[in-house]
Amino acid sequence: MLIICAMPLLESGRPLSGASTTDVFAGQEIVCAIDLCDDMYGSHGLETGFNYQLLNRFAHDNRCNVKIVSAGRKENWKDSLAQGKVDIVIMHDAEAQEAEGLNLSRKIDECTVWAVKEGDQLRQVNTWISHITSSEYFKTSKASYTGTFNPYKRADRGVVTKTLSPYDDIIRKYASELGWDWRMLAAVIYQESKFSINSTSHRGAKGLMQVMPQTARYYEIDDLLDPEKNIKAGTSHLKRLQRLYAKSGMESLEMVKFTLAAYNAGEGRVADCRNFAESRDVNKNVWDDIVNIIPLMREDSILEEESVKLGKFEGYETIAYIDSVMSLYEAFCRICPQA
Repeated sequence: MLIICAMPLLESGRPLSGASTTDVFAGQEIVCAIDLCDDMYGSHGLETGFNYQLLNRFAHDNRCNVKIVSAGRKENWKDSLAQGKVDIVIMHDAEAQEAEGLNLSRKIDECTVWAVKEGDQLRQVNTWISHITSSEYFKTSKASYTGTFNPYKRADRGVVTKTLSPYDDIIRKYASELGWDWRMLAAVIYQESKFSINSTSHRGAKGLMQVMPQTARYYEIDDLLDPEKNIKAGTSHLKRLQRLYAKSGMESLEMVKFTLAAYNAGEGRVADCRNFAESRDVNKNVWDDIVNIIPLMREDSILEEESVKLGKFEGYETIAYIDSVMSLYEAFCRICPQA
């Protein structure tokens, strides 16, 4: 009688952590590739971020370590899976069904599956998916990645919320180290990647803050797909740039603008702009005054200016960049009025 009564109690007390009853992955380092083609120009820009979080939760629950990579457009991760070079590939179900020889999990959501090589791996993955998708953790996490993130639409609709992205806690942490309003840093990240960890520019900049690999190496960051590491690299660079203007006597907002200009165009270009402004008796500490003299830097005559070291500067992209970040910041302040 005691045994019969105790069993339901044990079942009801079991946490839906997603931990499996088997140990196929325990103690291993597994390589996982996310192959969802969802960079900032795709239709599902936050799917990679959501699955990145789930993979880390999977590793925690199944007592293993994960190395997560984003599938490049020219890489065939299905072949890598078959060859044992990767252990899990996350892909859209429709694409996965067209491939042969894959062990496909039950769907994580309406369109995403995980593919593994071995049957015992599949059983463990399916057990975990069954548990995790029925948990409150999954529902909350999924919701944080599937909201409408267009700040202008949200602001125009009068949406007021305490959250701007799935990465708010990380953004707050590193914004405080910069001495910035966290919503300003969020605006920079949205401008750079629209909160997609999988974004890659044609120049090779990667992740949330579009950090170049060489910049990451300078700051000893080894994984630009990782949201926190990417933001750490980007803000480390912003911090270094900001120090260039810290003793200039600029007002705080002007210092942010010049820091962002240097982040976009490079510190040398900004130095040229400021030196040229000074040579023309223009206030070099006010960004709008710099904008007014940039047209002169597009002329051939700028090549004869001793104050300009890097030659002609078009400046269109940088001017638009600053304007866009400031506009996004204003929208974010309307959406999330409490700093």
